[in-house]
Amino acid sequence: MAGFLHEVLARVAALGAAGYAGFILVYAAACILFLPASILTLGAGAAFGLWRGFALVWLGAVVGACLSFLIGRHWLRGWVQRRMAGMASFAAIDAAVAEQSWKVVVLTRLSPLLPFGLLNYAYGLTKIGFWEYSLATALGIIPGTLLFVYLGAVAGEAAGARGRSKSPLEWAFFIGGLAATLAAGWLITRAARKALAKTTCS
Repeated sequence: MAGFLHEVLARVAALGAAGYAGFILVYAAACILFLPASILTLGAGAAFGLWRGFALVWLGAVVGACLSFLIGRHWLRGWVQRRMAGMASFAAIDAAVAEQSWKVVVLTRLSPLLPFGLLNYAYGLTKIGFWEYSLATALGIIPGTLLFVYLGAVAGEAAGARGRSKSPLEWAFFIGGLAATLAAGWLITRAARKALAKTTCS
């Protein structure tokens, strides 16, 4: 499956601008339809490289989050309300958004433990404005997106290097970079979780 996805994304990359636009739309659709976009995130890193993959995934996630927000606010409000009914965590987030607005959105985006797709719709029920939500989402998803795209890029590089042996220096950079990225992701997640708990309990 991973090899097939990498091959498909490699062909998309060969299409240039049209392929990139197509990837962004597919990624946005995955967010809207609750499909596992993390697979596309890792695949983008392997097929497009770190920075190009990051840009494409970030744009796709922002577009998908914004469209989901609008759908939840204007067209599927009743369905989202039923999904959120009785969820204490959302009630706490809703109350915190009323006071802290964009700060709460950023914190929830920094924590991968919260469901990204469902929260996109749920925020449409809150009082936060569309542009404030959009900017907070665009900012908050940067660390997590960079982490997973990097992991995909590392996996793609390792797969491409199977035919040759890495030097000790290359292995040192490879392992050190991976360890630093995972540690940074863990620290950011822990800090966001603590800050969010403090915000929603205050």
